[in-house]
Amino acid sequence: MTPITGIIITLDEADNIANCIFSLNTVCDEIIVVDSGSQDDTVAIAEREGATVIHQPYLGDGPQKAFAVPLARNDWILALDADERLEDDAVSAIRSLALDDPDKAYRFNRRNFAGHHWVKAAGFYPDPVTRLYNRTTSGYLPKKAHSSVRAPEILDTGGHIRHFTYRDLSHWIIRIDQLSSRDAWAMKQRGKGPSRYRPTWHALSAMLRKLIFKGGLFQGADGMTVAVTTAFHAYMKYAKLNELHEKERSGHQGTSD
Repeated sequence: MTPITGIIITLDEADNIANCIFSLNTVCDEIIVVDSGSQDDTVAIAEREGATVIHQPYLGDGPQKAFAVPLARNDWILALDADERLEDDAVSAIRSLALDDPDKAYRFNRRNFAGHHWVKAAGFYPDPVTRLYNRTTSGYLPKKAHSSVRAPEILDTGGHIRHFTYRDLSHWIIRIDQLSSRDAWAMKQRGKGPSRYRPTWHALSAMLRKLIFKGGLFQGADGMTVAVTTAFHAYMKYAKLNELHEKERSGHQGTSD
């Protein structure tokens, strides 16, 4: 089998990292963890499980995922988040690949879970993600939020990645708070300005997209949950962007007084 390097980015993932490394070890001969300042046992667990740990303050989603790629032993890279696992069909699919064409990257369908409940509604499945690629031709876009792999050609494997997205509904709300803050930071980093209208407009647009175009209106409680939380996330990231600009203006005014 062609050698593959697995790469994981982490921040306080002590509850997840061992199982993620175990999953990657089924198809990878090298694991690199890029940690952005964990305060729990993430680093110790990763090193105990045989991963190489690199310390790097958070650069944004795409740059962070790309940071360790030049340090890998292998040209083929398999990227997982710490809360993701390869399912058996994904392992079988990867093992069957010749990996003889660096122009090809490979996509998987992702199952997103809230606790033990698989959420399929309103676009949460199949949720295709490209995670296996050759670094000589492909890689993560330098987007600071919600980056993805760009490659000359992307093929579907039919395999699945299991994503333990949220522990429960309360954790879902906590993650929206965390991710909307990160999204607002990323938008400000790339120069997006404030707007009094964007929070409401993007929330309504997200709600409409999930309820109507993704069918959530007809998919029961899961459809409504996905629509409401997606709209809330959209609203909060733009509201927080406005807040960041307000804080910056207040700081500048305070300095000049």
